[in-house]
Amino acid sequence: MSVVGLLAVVTTGALLAADLRPFPAPSEPEQISGPYASLLARSTHLGPAHADHVQLTAALQGSSQPALLMGWARQQGLSVRWRPGDSWAIVEGEPAAVAGAFDVDVHDYRGMRGQVFYASPQQPAVPAALRGEVAELGRILGYTPHRESRPPVLPLEVPDQGLTPDALLRTYNAEPLRDSGHTGKGVTVVVFAFDGFDQADLDMFATTFNLPKFVPDVVGGMPEARRGEATMDLEAIHALAPDAKKVLVNARSTVEGDGSYEKIATMMEDAERRYPGAIWSFSIGWGCDKLITAADLAPVRAALAAAHRKGTTAFNASGDLAGLECKGGQEWSSPPSANDVGVDAVASLPEMTDVGGTTLSTDADGGWLAEQSWFDAPLSQGTGGGVSALFERPEWQQDLSVDRGAGQRLTPDIAAVADPFTGVKIVFNQQVVVGGGTSLAAPVWAGLTALMTQYLKQRGGREIGDLNPMLYRVAAGAPLPAFRDITLGGNAVEVAQPGYDLVTGLGTPDVNNLVQNLLVVQRLTE
Repeated sequence: MSVVGLLAVVTTGALLAADLRPFPAPSEPEQISGPYASLLARSTHLGPAHADHVQLTAALQGSSQPALLMGWARQQGLSVRWRPGDSWAIVEGEPAAVAGAFDVDVHDYRGMRGQVFYASPQQPAVPAALRGEVAELGRILGYTPHRESRPPVLPLEVPDQGLTPDALLRTYNAEPLRDSGHTGKGVTVVVFAFDGFDQADLDMFATTFNLPKFVPDVVGGMPEARRGEATMDLEAIHALAPDAKKVLVNARSTVEGDGSYEKIATMMEDAERRYPGAIWSFSIGWGCDKLITAADLAPVRAALAAAHRKGTTAFNASGDLAGLECKGGQEWSSPPSANDVGVDAVASLPEMTDVGGTTLSTDADGGWLAEQSWFDAPLSQGTGGGVSALFERPEWQQDLSVDRGAGQRLTPDIAAVADPFTGVKIVFNQQVVVGGGTSLAAPVWAGLTALMTQYLKQRGGREIGDLNPMLYRVAAGAPLPAFRDITLGGNAVEVAQPGYDLVTGLGTPDVNNLVQNLLVVQRLTE
């Protein structure tokens, strides 16, 4: 966030006399269970927190200045950061002051990766006097377990060593768009990643597959690590939309220290200012939804909704832990349990288009033959998906015939190829290898959307913005069949079924049909 006009703090602004009266003590805090408790149990307890400050997010009932919260915080020796118009605020202070204010313990822990972080084993409750202004409080947790993709591998059993760019276009019936001159020209695609790329790999990719060379913009400095994620994302997008502008945003800072979700929101806001109306692709994860509360994600949700209003469309990989996103990836090792079942936190946002993964079958030219949900049980890999623990089912999912969820947001929304054994050819470390994972599926959708955006704008349409309501509207009934329904397979938790399911969502796209349907929807909603 910028410093100028940044935030209202408790030392500014007049407070009403009534705001200074003593407030009742907070309600008794609850002990947090599930994956959060598992994270702390598998970390080393180091005693009381020694950080200079700790923080938590307060989701507000509205977007007015939280004067009651500010007054209460000042009495407790805390401060509040808030920007005019935001429906969330950050409460922060010294660990002992935060612990005393919310009647919780705040301790330091050392995780299995050696990282030291603060956390409270209890969930702070909203003080009674603030319930008319504060809807919910987030976790007191100074570390966000995050997901990074595995590097691409040399092909083993992939026919013809993976899909070429032309075959990938043919697979999802985007070839008619390319044949009519749609290459993503005039569209910007932003990749958010933890790692960087080698320009020599991008040059070799373009030369190998007879595509124009490209040099992405880099925001936030080139990340030092080069595991192949950013390379795969950028090349997959270029394979589909060679004339689209590509941007890499270094997201590493969001998992350094505390306040990850506030940092993610700031990163999104900056990307929107730099590249308004762009298409976003996220192939990283910031913890499972059971580790946090909806209040923690309030900054991200607000930033994403604001970007939608400017025409941005955002895709997020559902995860590669086969529905066990709360297991934590490399964070700890244990046999699967009910606590491990969950979805990626950011992917569970109703405003995020969540992308699951498939195993693909094509003919020799890339023509689509069949797909099933991606699940490799021996490798403990597969498409993510499931029921959000945080958000209610949005209006556009109300009519889905899914018994699970009890009115909660369902993920994923759509899918694309993810199985590394049926994946897409890329160049990494100067070798042609195969990309896979839902980390591939998300940028595939981003690249396809670049083509569709150019098509729409050339025909009097506009940037797509929030795609989810349109996807479900098209799936409910449109002139042309836009999705290939995936009815085979499953993951470690759910199974595929006719219609919407919790492993591949609405299915994979027939892009030529989908974009024509989207144009009709845009014209109907003008």
